This record gives sequence, C-alpha cells and structure tokens, in this order.
Amino acid sequence: MGDADNLMMTVAVLGGTGKEGSGLAVRWALNGYRVLIGSRDIDKALEKCVALNSSLDGDYLTGMDNYSAAAEADIVVLSVPYGAQKSTLEGVRQHLKGKILVDLTVPLAPPDVRRVNVPEGKSAALESQAFLGEDVRVVAAFQNVSAEKLKDPNMVVDCDVLVCGDDTMAKAEVIRLVEAAGMRGLDAGPLDNAVAVEAMTPVLLYINRAYKVKGAGIRITGIENEL
Repeated sequence: MGDADNLMMTVAVLGGTGKEGSGLAVRWALNGYRVLIGSRDIDKALEKCVALNSSLDGDYLTGMDNYSAAAEADIVVLSVPYGAQKSTLEGVRQHLKGKILVDLTVPLAPPDVRRVNVPEGKSAALESQAFLGEDVRVVAAFQNVSAEKLKDPNMVVDCDVLVCGDDTMAKAEVIRLVEAAGMRGLDAGPLDNAVAVEAMTPVLLYINRAYKVKGAGIRITGIENEL
C-alpha cells in the first residue's frame, strides 16, 4: 500500500491518540509516510502506538511527546480540541518555523457543539497563523471528516476535504495527504475561508443527530471532470 514518493516525509500528529488523529495517522502510515504520534503524555502516545501497530501487524507508527514529534517532523498536524490548541502550539512553537502546520481544529463551544461558534480570531486556523507568525505555513483541513469513518483504514470515506491556506505549495502538499488518507482534497482558497469550513462542522453534527447518522460529510458537485 505504500507510496515511494512519500517515504522521505515525516508527519507528526499532535494529539494523535484521539480518534481523528489516530485514524489519519494509520492511513498515512499505510501509504508510505513516516508517522509520529504525539501526545502531552509520552506514555499515552507509546501505548497508543503499541495498540495500533499490533492491529496493523507491523511497525508503522512511533510514539513521542508533542515537543519531540514536532521537532522531527516535516509536516505537523494539530488534532486537539479547541481548548488545547494554543497551549499545544506554545509547547512546540520553536519547532514549527519553516514547516507546514495542518490545523484540524474546530472552535466548538461545549455543551452546545451543534451551534456555530465564531471565535475572537474569526477561525481557529487564523488564530494559529496569528500566533505562529509568517514563518509557519498554516493550512486548515479535515474539519468536516467524521472520525467514525477514519478509524477503519479499509473503509471508503465518501466525502471531500476542503483545504484552505495562503501558500499554494503548502496546500498542494496537504492535498496529497488528503489523497493518501483516501479522500478527495479541494483547494478552497485562502486561510480566511477556514471561517466557513470550520463553521460547517457544527452543522454536520446537527445533521448527524437530526437524521440519526454518525458520519455526515460534504461532497462538492459539478467539478468531477475538472480533476
């Protein structure tokens, strides 16, 4: 299943012990990326990797603390709740300079996670960019993908991933990650547009409940012949 073009790339998934982060990590590892699972608690990261590697019958994933994982990675993926976003970035900031940060964060406001919440900085991804500065290429992606669909690496995930960022090459690299995870990635414009993409997640959560489903997603129509 591996892709030789990806073998030189190391991806660190900060918060990779969670459902979405671990699901993506497995899919990337099975498609040729070297994947590090990061956590604030290194023991938790190691334990998760042992379990995942055992289920995959191979040595695909490596567990580290977030700081070490970010230091070693070419691409860093942030997969933590909104309340942990800034503290996680503070802990790894010095290792993000010159790298791509893929921000999965959605600014949910518990307990009413099915209602759109626009944060002070307009979007979680924009807040990451403002905090990290221009030396880090922040790309927003994967906000609208259900962790339920990602946990089985053999399951077809029938949805598109909207990718927002201000650096064209960084977006192209993230679209490759989307494809390696088994989905279609679409360039959805500048990072400002992450406001709309992040806001779709509470809407999808509402739809899940209203229609008694677990994995509502989005599909962009009308461009099949353009890709």
